[in-house]
Amino acid sequence: MAILSIKNLSYSKHHKLILQGVCLDLEPGKIVALLGANGAGKTTLMRIISGQAKHWHGQVTVDGQDNEAARKACISFTDQLSGFNKAMKISQVADFYEQVFPDFDREEYRKLQQFMNLSPDMRLREMSRGMKEKLIISLTFARQVPLYLLDEPFSGIDVMARKRIINSILLWKNDQSTILLSDHFVNEISSVLDEVVIVKDQTVLAKQGADDIRAKGQSIEQYYESFYQEGEDE
Repeated sequence: MAILSIKNLSYSKHHKLILQGVCLDLEPGKIVALLGANGAGKTTLMRIISGQAKHWHGQVTVDGQDNEAARKACISFTDQLSGFNKAMKISQVADFYEQVFPDFDREEYRKLQQFMNLSPDMRLREMSRGMKEKLIISLTFARQVPLYLLDEPFSGIDVMARKRIINSILLWKNDQSTILLSDHFVNEISSVLDEVVIVKDQTVLAKQGADDIRAKGQSIEQYYESFYQEGEDE
């Protein structure tokens, strides 16, 4: 059974069509890149999957669940800490997650927090953008769920720390969980990818295995860019 199944999904906002006819199936245990130009609809698609965006048409199923509440319980999404008081300590944010999410593993979170070099006594207002992103990644992976949605999770993190985190992602998911990852650092994430999904022209245009792409002599970035070069040439 697919971890994520999307059928004939369409979504408009303010009378503007953003996604149409989206179909996508993701299997258990995969790390999948969701690639597309700015404004292609990647974040919108993740918000629909996670239950944050409303009034869409079609079908979205996560781990066999199509009811919104049940689907949300199967997903850990990189939320942006916007609802938290900036005076809160990191430890208090973790306390909140532990209370709200039954699948939150405090011991796993402690390991991730140490890996990210984050002090539990640090307050949100004291944190740089990169530190906040490290905290968000720690909170996201401390939940034990079938599907992880990572929307541009590394953009504020410095190069060396980013590489270290990307190389460790394989250790933070169980064998049956799937990660859907949207990111502009295509070359840096390519080594951990199993599949690549291309979003263009308001839909999912292609899904291809990473090894199949490499077997054709292309890098993941070259494969992605080829879709947009073709569009520019037309």
